[in-house]
Amino acid sequence: MMQIIQSDQRFSVDYAGIFHFRFWRFGKWVDVVIDDKLPTINGELIFVRSKTPDEFWPALLEKAYAKVCGSYMDMNSGNISEALKDFTGGPHVTFNLSEAPEKLWEVMRRAGQSESLMGCSTPGGKVINNIVLPNGLVNMHAYTVTGITEVVCRGRPVKLVRIFNPWGRGEWNGDWSDRSPLWNFVRPEDQNYNIVGDNGEFWMSMEDFCRNYSEVDICCLDMNVLAGSHSSSWRTEVDSGQWVMETTAGGCSNFPDTFPKNPQYRVTLPKTSEDPRDTNTPNLLVSLLQKPLRAHRHLADHLHIGFNIYEVPAHLKDLREKLPASFFKTSRPVGQVKNFLNSREITEFFRLKEGDYVIVPSTFQPNEASSFILSIYSKTEAQIKDMSGYGLTRTKLQIDSKNIGESFQLFQHYADKYREVDSEQLQRLLNENLHTNFSMDLCKSVVALMDLSVTGRLNESEFLRLWKRVVMLKDIFNNMDDTNTGSLSMNKLQDALQAAGFGLSDSMLNLMAMRYGYADGQITLENYIFLVLRMESMSKTFKRLAAGGTGLMLQENEWMHLTMYS
Repeated sequence: MMQIIQSDQRFSVDYAGIFHFRFWRFGKWVDVVIDDKLPTINGELIFVRSKTPDEFWPALLEKAYAKVCGSYMDMNSGNISEALKDFTGGPHVTFNLSEAPEKLWEVMRRAGQSESLMGCSTPGGKVINNIVLPNGLVNMHAYTVTGITEVVCRGRPVKLVRIFNPWGRGEWNGDWSDRSPLWNFVRPEDQNYNIVGDNGEFWMSMEDFCRNYSEVDICCLDMNVLAGSHSSSWRTEVDSGQWVMETTAGGCSNFPDTFPKNPQYRVTLPKTSEDPRDTNTPNLLVSLLQKPLRAHRHLADHLHIGFNIYEVPAHLKDLREKLPASFFKTSRPVGQVKNFLNSREITEFFRLKEGDYVIVPSTFQPNEASSFILSIYSKTEAQIKDMSGYGLTRTKLQIDSKNIGESFQLFQHYADKYREVDSEQLQRLLNENLHTNFSMDLCKSVVALMDLSVTGRLNESEFLRLWKRVVMLKDIFNNMDDTNTGSLSMNKLQDALQAAGFGLSDSMLNLMAMRYGYADGQITLENYIFLVLRMESMSKTFKRLAAGGTGLMLQENEWMHLTMYS
């Protein structure tokens, strides 16, 4: 609460009618400012309210969270795990109670002792109707777990869970409810646990809890609680990435042709000493969090997401780029999610030996676009590195100079009396001889790139230099265009750029797709030619500036990101 609600806010001292709250949103804490106007009907608060009429922080906190989610309506229904994450920033684990692990009780007991946040939900159909069932529970409803204890009844231990209905009324009426006769048979010291009153809080056995609730979410700041370990010190590493259509949205491993195009993250787990009692407990938690494309939470469509973990073999340990497609065709993951889920976040525990690993986060289907955050919690000084790179590599190509006579004749045919071509003449030359559709703006940009004499026109040598490149790029483009559509997908673009001497990282390729491609993920011959010409020009410009001692403070990849997107 100290992290979310600033303690120095008062209605009396320097009161200005505004309040500050903080929430954890996709990797960082953000400040949210609201005014003090709260929605009411007939003077009564509509939504969250306190039993004491002069207590307003819950309603103000709710308004701030509504602003984060988009509106009050956006907070109607949802997943408990999302709220727990937004309010704590801590790791969380969701347990399916129909498949509850044997150690669930112990995990919940430790979570209760550490004052971790826990929530649970009742099952239901597709329509949220909140029907009160005969046993007193509400259908498709979220509850809070407020306590875990063990009592002795008739000489036998019984594991109990205390649950709170956030409505403040309506309780379970089965075994171990407020008026259950079972309380008459517990030890005297256990009698204090039972407090009779319709306040929405009640006890039930662990067996009934797993039978009547569908999921339990546990969120805490102490990883030892979730992992079941003892005194280990956990460390966190965070990275972010994107799945972009036609480039890095490769889908799951069911699609072997596109799966290797997904972002890849190298994780190094060094050897560490740990408590001997923890040799069978997890030492790694992987969290994959997708960022919605829409600001309003109820409009956000969560993709089915997951990840695979592969051990890096010895002969590839020195590789500084993404693992090749051939690796995934012959290698099996050493860890993976049980199921791809359409939830905002998916987490999974693992026990891995020391070594190098690659985590491949993905959507289930190819070409599903989203941003994501990958978090690694480990008992060691784990290091995470994006293997997709950041920038480009350049290979100098030998450009064929044959047919120079034909190129010279072409130039003479379109050149003016000063033996030069301007952007209008260049447009006619390119479109008539390449059967393309170069626009006037694009031709002006081409002239600006190739015009070394800065006259606004191309002389003979400048044109011949341009034409040799254009012919080469046209041949590359046509070879890659196996569908004969006159355009390339972003997957083919990466190969076409490689053939032109440019190896692009995922981040640079995604940038080029947004800047030079169309909404359908295709790029035309005209834009491909201009893209390569501009990359050549910007790369040469950087090298001249760097060699000239101009005090340029950028790396080449940063320079290319800056200049190529403008």
